[in-house]
Amino acid sequence: MVSIENIMREAVSYDGADIKRISHFLKVYAFAKMIGEGEGLSSREQYILEAAAVLHDIGIHESERKYASSAGKYQEIEGPVVARNILESLEADNDVIDRVCYLIGHHHTYNQVDGLDYQILIEADFLVNAHEDNMSPEAVKKVYGQIFRTETGKRIFEKIYL
Repeated sequence: MVSIENIMREAVSYDGADIKRISHFLKVYAFAKMIGEGEGLSSREQYILEAAAVLHDIGIHESERKYASSAGKYQEIEGPVVARNILESLEADNDVIDRVCYLIGHHHTYNQVDGLDYQILIEADFLVNAHEDNMSPEAVKKVYGQIFRTETGKRIFEKIYL
């Protein structure tokens, strides 16, 4: 199994001097790891979650190049292709690659959650985005009610934002 550290190295290399993107994925990774462990994911689910958290926004550069936008819908289009190339170059297992790419291709789609790994990824991403995007307290609370389902994610959210 490819180590998460190797996936991180590849993501840092890919993002290059874009410290904003690197910092973002590291924070999302940390929250995803914490929530996944708190929710008792299996080791395989935890691994997939952590890999997806590291690579979840890997399509931003391609989105900006192709569409002049980093909007979530473009990240969902471009991210899986870039992530697949990285994971294949590291010789990750095909089933892991497929699930990680699925999660990346849906991490801004909140109405099709089909697993705890998916749920945790969107919660971890929101925990970071709420701060980075300077969301109003009203907006943060509204989204909290719409998105958060895990007990661990809720506890973290409440400590930070309530």
